[in-house]
Amino acid sequence: MGAGAPGAGGEDTGGGFGGLRASLAGLTTRGRSFLAAGTAAGLCAYVLGQDELLQVGLLLAVLPLVCVLALHRTRHRVAGSRRLSPARVAAGSEARVQLRLDNVSRVPTGLLMLQDRVPYVLGPRPRFVLDRVEPGGRREVSYRVRSDLRGRYPLGPLQLRLTDPFGLVELTRSFSTHDLLTVVPRTEELAPVRLAGETSGYGDGSRRALALSGDDDVIPRTYRRGDDLRRVHWRSTARYGELMVRREEQPQRSRATVLLDTREAAFEGAGPDSAFEWAVSAAASTLLHLLEQGFSTRLLTDAGTAVPGDGSGFSSGGQDSAEAAGLMMDTLAVVGHSDGAGLARAYDALRSGGAGPGGGFGETGGDGLLIAFFGDLDDVQTELAAKMRGRSGAAVAFVLDAAVWAGRPTAVEERLHRLRAAGWTALAVPPGAAFGELWRQAGNAPLGSGATGGRA
Repeated sequence: MGAGAPGAGGEDTGGGFGGLRASLAGLTTRGRSFLAAGTAAGLCAYVLGQDELLQVGLLLAVLPLVCVLALHRTRHRVAGSRRLSPARVAAGSEARVQLRLDNVSRVPTGLLMLQDRVPYVLGPRPRFVLDRVEPGGRREVSYRVRSDLRGRYPLGPLQLRLTDPFGLVELTRSFSTHDLLTVVPRTEELAPVRLAGETSGYGDGSRRALALSGDDDVIPRTYRRGDDLRRVHWRSTARYGELMVRREEQPQRSRATVLLDTREAAFEGAGPDSAFEWAVSAAASTLLHLLEQGFSTRLLTDAGTAVPGDGSGFSSGGQDSAEAAGLMMDTLAVVGHSDGAGLARAYDALRSGGAGPGGGFGETGGDGLLIAFFGDLDDVQTELAAKMRGRSGAAVAFVLDAAVWAGRPTAVEERLHRLRAAGWTALAVPPGAAFGELWRQAGNAPLGSGATGGRA
């Protein structure tokens, strides 16, 4: 028996059932009763001298052993596979798991029970009873899994229980492969808004003309096969001795950073309705929205880790944007609380990431967007967060104060006022707030202001 990659079965050569001793351990209660009754009958026949009773005893004792040997010899005769579709789903959505079992032997199987191991958060363990599978035959079954909690969940190993026609032996064999289901945060579609302080347009990015109107300002490049001959720049061709053409306008994509505060001390509670899960889901929605709008985007945490990639961590656009979105969603699927006490690492990462337009607030500054999701902020962290505003084109802070979510008195308005004074558009997030509505409020708010989000 074996397991292959999704969609492809393979014969298992690992001997998943173990040796003959393991097969003997698979005797059912009925099988053990037959063996005990046969042994007892044989002893009584020997003492009483009854040949007929001895024959009955031998039959009862040998039958379970024959069944053990028969099942033991079929340990490499079955192959199986699993197909997971899709492999990445949003929390609360379903994924379909399809199991395929192939009888690769020349003899039919007996009654089979197929069982797949899944984490309890995905639902009950699926079990299927399969009738006799003919030689070379195939059986396919499927089940669905669903989780309200994001994360990565292993599926497998697939287990197969074999029984003989008399129900005397039951052996369990395990397939060798696993699959991984990634449950990403829930996201919602956001309206395209223009954030206060944004200088380069919403997502289209400014276009820098590399080929200007004057011949002296042209930046040519070498002719490539398929280039329009009408774009040949003859003066440069004469100068360099090879065919040169004018460059087309190249888009310069605006940059955006989404900062997610993951400090354990900044959030209270757990579960799908907690403040931290709200922040993770809102950050995921923001990232996907910005990528769709054409931004080069990165995800930054309070630990100073940028996703995707190394260095600045910004996506480069095109097909890479889709890959970056997948990487960011996979990261958010498993992001947890950090043990950090402050936002200093995130501040340093933003400051050092300022090389180039929109890259941050270093010496060169820029017009990049900064969208932050903060937990509870004390006086020190509020001042540090205010400094993060720097020279960003727009900076929006969604503050999930722990006291607000717990219904206790809080100084969140004072924190928001200090952020707004530094140039942030700061909004408090109450429990149950709809992020789409808060996003629209952030787009309508004037620079350095904010609003209190309503309830969903």
